[in-house]
Amino acid sequence: MTTHLDILIIGGGISGLLAARELRLAGRDVTILDKSKPGQESSWAGGGILLPIYPWRQAAAISDLAVNSLKKYPALSRELLAATGIDPEWYDCGMLICKNPDYAQAIQWCEQYHIDYQPAATALTEPFTSDLDQPLWLPGIAQARNPRLLKSLHAYLIQSGAKFLDSTEIRKIGIANHRVERIDTNNGTYTAQHLIVSAGAWTTDLMRDLLPDWPVDLQIKPVRGQMLLFDATPTTLPYMVLDGDQYLIPRRDGKILAGSTVEQAGFHKVTTEDAKQQLYQFATELLPTLKTYPVCHHWAGLRPGSPQGIPTVGQHPEIENLSINAGHFRNGLVMGPASAKLLADLILQRPTEIDPTPYSLTRATAP
Repeated sequence: MTTHLDILIIGGGISGLLAARELRLAGRDVTILDKSKPGQESSWAGGGILLPIYPWRQAAAISDLAVNSLKKYPALSRELLAATGIDPEWYDCGMLICKNPDYAQAIQWCEQYHIDYQPAATALTEPFTSDLDQPLWLPGIAQARNPRLLKSLHAYLIQSGAKFLDSTEIRKIGIANHRVERIDTNNGTYTAQHLIVSAGAWTTDLMRDLLPDWPVDLQIKPVRGQMLLFDATPTTLPYMVLDGDQYLIPRRDGKILAGSTVEQAGFHKVTTEDAKQQLYQFATELLPTLKTYPVCHHWAGLRPGSPQGIPTVGQHPEIENLSINAGHFRNGLVMGPASAKLLADLILQRPTEIDPTPYSLTRATAP
């Protein structure tokens, strides 16, 4: 038996779930397929800072998606909480950046994208042991508690009528007349008016294995990251802190996340003692009071690394009803709402809020 679907999304991470929400809002029927359960990979494992790390050092294409998403998050969080009772914990606690040797560039970026900034007052930097270099305070920068955001999104989509195919693996994709004709899985055969691949770090391998005659050079590969969680109290740290390439993130309940490593380890998603010690040393040296609190969790995730960290968002250049939304590297949550809106606009042939050119598959396959 073949099941006929409207839109099928492969991948139940933040990118797939947000795309599903956009398409449901447009009245399309959506089914999300995942090899395990939704929201269990990179989206769950990240820190939830809603700002790229030093965005002024990154491509403008990242800032364009990130800042557009920042504007969407407050309303999105309220909507999800009201609909599901599950709080994504969007929290505009602000961020202290301890070292800014490129201070002028940082200020220029903040002014270009209308991000509030201030030179960091002494009271903000006093708790930390750091070689401060023109510290910068960004009072409006927020975070989301990614596991709860994912749980809320999942509940919202079920309420809205989206369907989920958990523990389902794709075995074959059939193409005819430049269209996806059938999708064979371990749980049955499907057709879809439109297929979206949003499989995170697995996207490149999935496309290569299932569509060998339709190659696209996505260059998305796994990049392992490890994190620690301290069981601290709510008064320990009131705002996020970025020092070098690592950070501390306080949750509303007081727990403090320390991250993260950036490791080329393939699909080997395991924690290591070396990383644990390195993260512990960073966190307790930066904020010595953390030595009085136990580490309650240590985990690893696989980010979807991509050239310059720029995601691929758009339709396949040769297969009419196939699109990709993947390769967000460290910024899946940060760029998620705007990426989802861009993808939905392209599929539904609506005007886009953002120029799609930097994210297109033809950009990814250009020599």
